[in-house]
Amino acid sequence: MFVDTGGWYAVVSQDDRHHAAATRYHQQQIQNGARLLTSDYILDETLTRLRYDFGHAVAVTFYRQIMQALEQGLLTLLRVDEPTWTAAVELFQQYADQRFSFTDCTSFVLAQTHRADEVFGFDQHFLMFGLPLRPTE
Repeated sequence: MFVDTGGWYAVVSQDDRHHAAATRYHQQQIQNGARLLTSDYILDETLTRLRYDFGHAVAVTFYRQIMQALEQGLLTLLRVDEPTWTAAVELFQQYADQRFSFTDCTSFVLAQTHRADEVFGFDQHFLMFGLPLRPTE
């Protein structure tokens, strides 16, 4: 399961409209032993949003939780390498009519390359690439 910024953010932010569903879903996936994947670009985006929206302490707490999950083997951190970058640039250029970010493009490539069965998040653009979104609320 690839975890997008929206999934992480919804778990952390109690004010997020998806918070309850996201928290429940995240906990279920961990209990079920799901293989969680995320990227360095997603963490960059999430840490930045958390800092701006909730302050430095919340962002640092999130970072420490991510590092703990990595150390415990609950999460795999995917890095945007040259082939991923190149494929993401191609998608970004190809879909001029869509409003997804370059980070979104890297996520589409990584989720497909690493054969994610689903995406934990709320960005409907993943559906365009055959990646189901969860939770469905």
